[in-house]
Amino acid sequence: MKIFRICPSILNAGRDNLPSEISRIAQDSDFLHLDVMDNIFVPNFTFSFSESEEIIGKSPLPVDAHLMIANPDEMAVAYAKAGSASVTFHLEAAQAPFEIISGLKACGARVGVGIKPATPFEAVEELLPLIDMLLVMTVEPGFGGQSFMSDMLPKVSKARTFIDLLPDPKPWLEVDGGISLNTISQAATAGADTFVAGSAVFNAPIPGEMIKSLRVCLAESIKEA
Repeated sequence: MKIFRICPSILNAGRDNLPSEISRIAQDSDFLHLDVMDNIFVPNFTFSFSESEEIIGKSPLPVDAHLMIANPDEMAVAYAKAGSASVTFHLEAAQAPFEIISGLKACGARVGVGIKPATPFEAVEELLPLIDMLLVMTVEPGFGGQSFMSDMLPKVSKARTFIDLLPDPKPWLEVDGGISLNTISQAATAGADTFVAGSAVFNAPIPGEMIKSLRVCLAESIKEA
């Protein structure tokens, strides 16, 4: 049976009371997606390490720290040591990705590698047997609320074909950007099994109900496949 995971991003959550915002989605989510941006790798700043550490420490959900930062070689392990269940760094920013992977594994964290829209799947192919999750960005990283880039779906499909040939446990295949009731089925049909949803969830009147609705869409996508 296919397992899907939904990981709400707090990029669009109310910053003035994050604990309350997180509590609204805690019972219906699989992971909390923590977007860490440094205004260098991407043109936006979200959370410092100390702010991230506090969020990780207080989160009732396991945290995937998505590091959209210029220095993952220096910082990725620190997020694992802070308690992140998963740490995702960007291939484009990494100087020594194999060393980052080894360091994260030594800390007991799941290892994710993200690729931006312009980065071809082939650039990350050799890392897949070593990691726990591949993140294919379906928007340009940096800002929430962007439109889903459907031209990324062939990349997702290519990744799924490759992952299916790997021995178990296979890495998860995550998509991030523009995921909503209108796009999640497309991403699932292409092969994604893990979904980051930000504005669709936190802009909904009842975020937890939106997550449930997204799961209904995923269930229907299996029936239609």
